[in-house]
Amino acid sequence: MSATLFFAQALNGIQLGVLLFLLAAGLTLVFGIMNFVNLAHGSLYMMGAFIAATLYNHTGSFLLSAVGVVVAMIAIGFLLDRIALSRLYDRDHLDQVLATFGMILFFNELTRIIWGPSPYNMQVPPMLEGTIDLFGIAYPLYRFMIIVVGLVVAAGCYLLIHKTRIGMLIRAGSSNRMMVGALGVNIRMLNTLLFCLGAALAGIAGLMAGPILSVQTGMGEPVLILTMVVIVIGGIGSVRGAFLAALIVGVVDTLGRSMLPWILREVLSPSAANAAGPAIASMLIYVMMALILALRPQGLFPVRHG
Repeated sequence: MSATLFFAQALNGIQLGVLLFLLAAGLTLVFGIMNFVNLAHGSLYMMGAFIAATLYNHTGSFLLSAVGVVVAMIAIGFLLDRIALSRLYDRDHLDQVLATFGMILFFNELTRIIWGPSPYNMQVPPMLEGTIDLFGIAYPLYRFMIIVVGLVVAAGCYLLIHKTRIGMLIRAGSSNRMMVGALGVNIRMLNTLLFCLGAALAGIAGLMAGPILSVQTGMGEPVLILTMVVIVIGGIGSVRGAFLAALIVGVVDTLGRSMLPWILREVLSPSAANAAGPAIASMLIYVMMALILALRPQGLFPVRHG
């Protein structure tokens, strides 16, 4: 494998990691801080992708689509919270799992009814077509934009959690909800705000993934599993951990899929190496997660209170 190809695949791994972080950030806020198990987070990502594709195909403006997705996902998150989820915050995790699993089925059927069973296309915006020169390597401009957006979101999440009054309340509520509520803070409104923010981040992930992935029913379930792996590796409740773990998972997965077939050709036939390489690479993430949990059950970058 040449150095150019290795560097390009490493950038692809960072791009995948950033995309995973957009999902993991929202899920970390809901799962790690609110202590709410939301299996429907992948469905919110799917809804964001469908809404973004629809808006872009009708308006032709990627910027308007981005604004529309954020507004729509905040509205969907607010309605979900008020209609169903607010009644589950104090319930057992099993109740939350069953309820949000039902929402997965609901949203899958909803997208099938509205957009049909076939994949829905979303093209790369013309202004983001082409390539950008990175250290002498021509890298797709749109994939580079995904990295930039992810870094901006990561910086925004850090500033929100650590530099604002709302972030202070979020951190305090994650440590001791009863005490914060006794001090006069409306915990229910704080939970609603967090869930809407998580839904918006999932929608942004769907928006950015739409032009490079197939927008179709059920696209949220596979990425939800990877997002859960990211949260476990990084440390439940840690946005910083989610960001760093997402980069690790993205790079390991991408480099594994590209390099393992090349390495296995030394001992296997090309066809066998091409078949075995991606399969082994897909297991690397879960093997890595198991090793990390064995050595550090709290994750690599656990949240620290106090």
